[in-house]
Amino acid sequence: MVPNTDRSSTDTSVGRVAVGKDADDDTAEDNAPEQGPFEGLERELRLVIRRAQSNGASIARRVHPELDASAYPLLAHIAERPGARGSDLATFFGVGRATVSRQLSRLFELGLVERTVDPDDSRGQRITLTPDGAARFERARTRRLAMLEGALATWETEDVAQLAQLLNRYSADIVAWKQSGR
Repeated sequence: MVPNTDRSSTDTSVGRVAVGKDADDDTAEDNAPEQGPFEGLERELRLVIRRAQSNGASIARRVHPELDASAYPLLAHIAERPGARGSDLATFFGVGRATVSRQLSRLFELGLVERTVDPDDSRGQRITLTPDGAARFERARTRRLAMLEGALATWETEDVAQLAQLLNRYSADIVAWKQSGR
C-alpha cells in the first residue's frame, strides 16, 4: 500500500477522501467536505493536471528552449513509436489533424523531428526523431524519471507499478467511453 504523506488519501472504510494541506496545493482546504470516490477522483485528477501543466513548460525547455509545453508528449509518443503518421498522432491524442500538423511543423523547424515518405502510401509521411531530437528528449526524460524516483522514493516499487497500471486502465477506459459516443 502507498504510505500516507499527509497529502490526499482515500479512507476506504467510509468511501471518502480526506484532504491534508500540501505546500504545492493552494486549492486544498483544511475543512474540505466529505467526498465520494468519484468526487475525490475528480479532485485528484484536477490537481495532477494542474501540476503537470505548470511543470510542462520547464520539461519542454529541457528538450529545447523554444519548445512549447504541449509538444513534449508528442515527442515522447514519436520516440516510443518511430514512424508514426500525423493522423495516428491526432487520433492517439484526441486532437485535430491541423493541431498536430502545426505542432509537427514547429518540431521540424526546431530540428527535433524529420519526415519521410510513407512507403505504404506515398501521400502520407512518417515522423521520427532526428538524432539531435532523440538525444535532447532522452536527456529530458532521464531528468524527469529521476524527479519521479526522488519524489516517490518512499513508495514500494509494486505501488509505483500499480499506479502506472491504474492510470493506463483509466486512460484506456476514458478513450473507449468517448469513442462509444455516450
